[in-house]
Amino acid sequence: MDIKSTKYYIYWLFCQFELITCSYLMEPWEKLLFYTFNITMLATLLYTAYVFVPGHICSAFQFFFHLFGNQHENTVSIVK
Repeated sequence: MDIKSTKYYIYWLFCQFELITCSYLMEPWEKLLFYTFNITMLATLLYTAYVFVPGHICSAFQFFFHLFGNQHENTVSIVK
């Protein structure tokens, strides 16, 4: 892929983003606040997903393994 066409495509995506959010109508200081808020929210979302989602997935797997009969050794009752 050509570098020039990649640069043009990224610019085109940015223009589409500005059209969808109507941020092309904003003053420069409003754009700065708007983009800062959006980037902060995206960073917070990514950090939360990185920190908390693996733990929830692990808990869900443990729940379903317990539900379907795959129990840990310390929870298995031994009947003689």
